[in-house]
Amino acid sequence: MKPDTTPWHDLTLVFDSSIPPFPGDPPTTIEQYATIQKEGWNEKRITFNSHFSTHIDAPFHMLSKGKKLDQFPIDHFIGEGTVINLNNVPFDNSPDLSLIKQDDIVFFHTGHTSKIGSKNFFEKNPTISLPLAQRLLEKKVRIVGIDSFTPDNTPFYVHKFLFQHDILIVENLINLEPLIGKRFQFIILPLKIKDADGAPCRVIAQEIK
Repeated sequence: MKPDTTPWHDLTLVFDSSIPPFPGDPPTTIEQYATIQKEGWNEKRITFNSHFSTHIDAPFHMLSKGKKLDQFPIDHFIGEGTVINLNNVPFDNSPDLSLIKQDDIVFFHTGHTSKIGSKNFFEKNPTISLPLAQRLLEKKVRIVGIDSFTPDNTPFYVHKFLFQHDILIVENLINLEPLIGKRFQFIILPLKIKDADGAPCRVIAQEIK
């Protein structure tokens, strides 16, 4: 049997202090703690919040009795799904969801993370409407993601609606455009943090042939 040569796509932002934190959060610091020249090895010291860079939100992020990230089994973060285009779709957020199957991981492409270095990154961000979130619930998806820092803004009705149904949220994805309208296997690997409300994660995808 020939090995599978289907390429993997990396959907993860680099972990770097130049990535702006959510407004009000402290800045991320990445410092050179040790060097080969001085200590005999290289080592970095990193300080960051649980919702920095590409990360996944657990219900406990906004629900006091919501599930924490480490209460979900590891296979919950691995599964099939698709990417839906929200870039230049009608304002009512009514994209075609026909590719979505039960238990899918569904990511939305908006193009917003391409602005991550700009001063207006946290302004006029694309959002997911509550009716669209309700359609996703009817489809019985397990995880929703977006290439922006949030799928909605204060008072975060979409966050809370999805969390109430134990649907996790991935934020700050990248490189979604080539994946639009296709079926993929997704692997989401969050840091294993005890009692986590969320965690940075590595997200990769491989097209299902």
